[in-house]
Amino acid sequence: MIAEVDAHRGEIDVASACDALDVPRATYYRRRQSAKPGVVKPREPPARALGPDERRAVLDVLHSERFLDRAPSEVVATLLDEGTYHCSERTMYRILAGEREVRERRNQARHPHYTKPELLADAPNRVWTWDITKLLGPAKWSYFYLYVVLDIYSRYAVGWLLARSENAELAKRLVRESCERHRIDPGSLTIHSDRGSPMTSRTLAQTLASLGVERSHVSNDNPFVESHFKTLKYGPGFPDRFHGGYPQALEHCRRFFRWYNDDHRHGGLAGLTPHDVHFGLGDHVLAKREDVLRAAFARHPERFVRGLPHVASLPSAVYINPPVAESIVH
Repeated sequence: MIAEVDAHRGEIDVASACDALDVPRATYYRRRQSAKPGVVKPREPPARALGPDERRAVLDVLHSERFLDRAPSEVVATLLDEGTYHCSERTMYRILAGEREVRERRNQARHPHYTKPELLADAPNRVWTWDITKLLGPAKWSYFYLYVVLDIYSRYAVGWLLARSENAELAKRLVRESCERHRIDPGSLTIHSDRGSPMTSRTLAQTLASLGVERSHVSNDNPFVESHFKTLKYGPGFPDRFHGGYPQALEHCRRFFRWYNDDHRHGGLAGLTPHDVHFGLGDHVLAKREDVLRAAFARHPERFVRGLPHVASLPSAVYINPPVAESIVH
C-alpha cells in the first residue's frame, strides 16, 4: 500500500492518495523514513551556544578552590552578587555533564558502613532483648509505659515493669534486678535493643558495664519484642484503653505475664511454654509427648498413614540477624 501511494504521488497529493487507499499518513511517512538508508548528521551547535574558550572559562571557575565544593546554583548566585555572569545554572550543569562531573560536589562527611549485629543464642540467658510500648490511659494523651525484657531463645519474659513515664533510671533498675534474679554471670549475656533514648543512655550503659553485660543496638524494630507486644495487645480481654487507670493496667499485665510465661504454648518453641524452655524442662515434656504418640500409634496404626508420628523439636539456635548463607564457611 505504501508503494501504491508512491505510485500516485505525481497525480494527486499524498493526503488524498492515503485517504483513497485507507493508509494512515503517519504510517506512510514513518515507513518511508525507515526505508531510507539515512546518514545521521552531526548536530550543529546553536548560534547562541558558548564557544570553546567560554566553556573553558566556566570550567575554570567551577574547578577553582573557591567554588570546588559548591553547587552551580550557589556559583551563579555568588557571581551575580559580584557583578559577574558567565552562563545560566542549567548551562553549567550541561558543561559539567560533558566532562562527566555531575555528582555530589559538596564536601560531605562519609559515614562508616553500618553492619547489623549478628547475635546467636543456643541456650537461655545468652541474649536478651528489651523494648518499651505504650498502653493507653483513661484520658486522651495519657499513657502507661510497659518495659519488657525477653530472652530470645526461650521467649521467656525475664523482667517487666509498668511505669507512668519513660526514662533511663527505670530501665537501669529493671535490667539490674532481672540480671540478679536470674544470676547472670559477667561476660555471659548480651542485651539487644533499638536506639531509643533510654536504650542508649549513659546511665544504662554504666549499669551494663558494671554487670559485665554486652550491649547491642539496631536501628529498626526487634521482631521478638514486637511479636510479644502483639500477643499482648491482640489478645482477648485487652481493652481499648485502661479506664481504671494504673491499677487496672498493672493487674492486666500481671495476669498476662503469668499466662504468657507459664501457660502459653509458643509456636516457635515446638508448642512448649517459655517457662519449660527457659528452665530446662523442654526435653522432658517433648519425651512425654513422644510416649503419648507411640501409645496412640500402637493402638491404631492404621490411622497414621505416614507411620509413627514424631513431635516437633526445639530449634538448636535462635538468631538476631542471621548471617547470609553465602557468607557461611562450611
